[in-house]
Amino acid sequence: MTPSGKSYENGSNYLPTEPAGQTGNPAIVILAGGVGTRFWPVSTKERPKQFLALLGEESLLQAGYRRACLLTKPERIVVLTNDSFVPLVREQLPDLPAANVIGEPMRRDTAAAICLGALVCRWRWGDVPMVVLTADHRIVPEAEFARVLRSAMAAAGAEGVLYTIGIRPSYAATAYGYLHQGRLVKEENGLRHYALRGFREKPDLATAEEYVRSGDYWWNSGMFVWGVETVLEEFRCHLPRHLTALEAARVQETPEAVDGDGLRRAFAALPAISVDYGLMERAVNVRMIGATFEWSDLGGWLALQEYLPADESGNHYRGRVESLDARGNIVFCADPQELVALVGVNDLIVVRAGRRTLVVPRGRAEEIRRLVVELQDDM
Repeated sequence: MTPSGKSYENGSNYLPTEPAGQTGNPAIVILAGGVGTRFWPVSTKERPKQFLALLGEESLLQAGYRRACLLTKPERIVVLTNDSFVPLVREQLPDLPAANVIGEPMRRDTAAAICLGALVCRWRWGDVPMVVLTADHRIVPEAEFARVLRSAMAAAGAEGVLYTIGIRPSYAATAYGYLHQGRLVKEENGLRHYALRGFREKPDLATAEEYVRSGDYWWNSGMFVWGVETVLEEFRCHLPRHLTALEAARVQETPEAVDGDGLRRAFAALPAISVDYGLMERAVNVRMIGATFEWSDLGGWLALQEYLPADESGNHYRGRVESLDARGNIVFCADPQELVALVGVNDLIVVRAGRRTLVVPRGRAEEIRRLVVELQDDM
């Protein structure tokens, strides 16, 4: 069934307050519930990746919020995060209304979070354009990001379709999902809108290399654009259990509020499933805009390397580094005044954070996640 964009016939007495095609006042939902294990020991269970200042003075969440403010006003921005992170989000985003920070009682992947976000937007503002962003990506230039998202909002609202943003792959990545580009729907001001032939899960290396050679595949950025009622109709068709369970978390007397106990019951009843697999792969009318901005999901210490300065021996670093016959290392100090000395070692990742130190060969960086599982008490 194609997205209809029409309001529900039953279950709601809140009429849309703005037309879905209007792009001036969209709602932005920022997903900020990740645990960021690849950035241990700087990222911990109490303060994961999105709350860290890895690329300057502001945290990744603060940078993401600032980008969202290019598209709408703070009153229309909702942050979905882990229950335990709610105080930290409010601390880092003091301009965001406190009621716009909503804690998820347990992890149930992106379908539950996005369905809840869409319902909150519907309860508060009606059938408005809705943008889903993540809290922990690097995106520049930000003006180009805003131009791409506004183009997607206009098209999604006018035609009642679902949009995602594709990133042109720079190498055969196996850590990303891929978008299979279909026919060119339209081109405006250098932005290309494509029909989407499908989502592809994280591939093995040979498949990823084939994708890149073909030129028909893009990295899946995890950013989405649609009208609120359009995406809720898709949930009704493909994940009705999510819609029914999360609708019950509404506070009837105060329709813009979320009931904490009801939310816990709803999340407990839901399976963990991604919005890509549960909804986007099953929807009929899905489109993609090819991004014209630089993007990185900052997936781990290796991804951070290109944004750190380097010494004459190719050691990338934050903090104070002294080296003797040491090359190609990545050094990161949570305290930028801390000193790390390297002698005769190559191609290591060295991270200092409080009383924790990580030393790992660059080629085994993916195994940090396995180590963290065994170090739960020290996360």
